[in-house]
Amino acid sequence: MAVYERTYRPYTGPTTPARWRFLVFPRYAWEEVFASKLFVGFLALCWVWPLVLAGILYLPHNLTFLENFDIDATVVKDAFLFDSAFFLNWFLRPYLFVSLLVTIIVAPALVSADLRNNGLALYFSRPITRTEYVLGKMAVLVTLLSAVTWVPGMLLFFWQVYLEGPSWVARHGRAGIGILVGSLVWILLLCLLGLAVSAYVKWRPVARLGLILVFFVAGGMSALLQVWLASPWPAMLNLSEMAFVVLAWLFGVPTTSGFPVAAAWAVLFLACAACLVLLARKLRPYEVVR
Repeated sequence: MAVYERTYRPYTGPTTPARWRFLVFPRYAWEEVFASKLFVGFLALCWVWPLVLAGILYLPHNLTFLENFDIDATVVKDAFLFDSAFFLNWFLRPYLFVSLLVTIIVAPALVSADLRNNGLALYFSRPITRTEYVLGKMAVLVTLLSAVTWVPGMLLFFWQVYLEGPSWVARHGRAGIGILVGSLVWILLLCLLGLAVSAYVKWRPVARLGLILVFFVAGGMSALLQVWLASPWPAMLNLSEMAFVVLAWLFGVPTTSGFPVAAAWAVLFLACAACLVLLARKLRPYEVVR
């Protein structure tokens, strides 16, 4: 409108508190993500296996069902051994792969579109810092990954606590800590790595290929080098293996990898720190063109 008409009026409505303004990023990103019915169906299917596990946990306590099929409850318990290793091997370990698939699908589009359209200058001209930008983008993945990791895992854990009582918690209480802490560590790694790849690779299919190379190709090379060198140290190239070493330690479950737990923590920490450095170098309100 023309300035001389003096019809412009500033916005006088309610304003969002400054500490919550970064949530504008996940709000619009969630709309785009859940617009895909195929992806929504995939998330729904991810809850089928936890429901199956919940049924397995309940099976020894359903005496009527067992009597109809002439099954002894102790046989079921001995077959599955409902301890910390059950939650690690039957739930969390396969869902590390599921959460990785979610990251490969969602993460490449989070930052690359803003860089491709030169949107960072527009964002950072508002009262939004780089930290808030990263937190807003991470909130998208944190929510989705939580829905397939620690949320169903903790529900299964509390379901088992309800069925078995305090005596089971005294023996296998580390399972709850392992599910929660291990999932959060894995989610943090996936979020930072996904955002870093998305920031440096603006084309979505190539970014997805980059994440596949980081986890699957590097994991294959790590296995070959371990056999060739007869040493566990090449496992450092396999971030999934490092995460599982940490998870096994949190659950109190022994592993055969032979890799030190402290070194696995160090590898994961260095990987997250490297991703933060890459994001700090790339996420700027300007771009130098040579």
